[in-house]
Amino acid sequence: MNADSQEARPLADDQVGLVVEVFRMLADATRVQVLWALVDRELSVNDLAGCVGKPAPSVSQHLAKLRMARLVSTRRSGTTIYYSLENEHVRQLVVDAVYNAEHAGPGVPPHHRDEATVRALPGRRAAK
Repeated sequence: MNADSQEARPLADDQVGLVVEVFRMLADATRVQVLWALVDRELSVNDLAGCVGKPAPSVSQHLAKLRMARLVSTRRSGTTIYYSLENEHVRQLVVDAVYNAEHAGPGVPPHHRDEATVRALPGRRAAK
């Protein structure tokens, strides 16, 4: 049975608390930028700092919170620690949040402009 076909059921209070904590972690612009940078790759703190335009110590503090919330995981190579998204569910959550936000703007969202993902809608032309 896949998740889309499951009947809605009440969540246990402890599970609700964990979900709230995930959304709390996503309620920070720097953490969203960090998670987005990690969607398809792993990066070190310094690489992430460059991607999000923040000092490495600040990014490191955000990564510690994301790690405690089990949204990112680490891999050590020598003296460097690489960060990646914890699992495919975290990746999908981040991608869906970004894509949903793109729908709030005018025109065709950027994720629909990629010819591989464009779905022709009746009466509409694909953006070029």
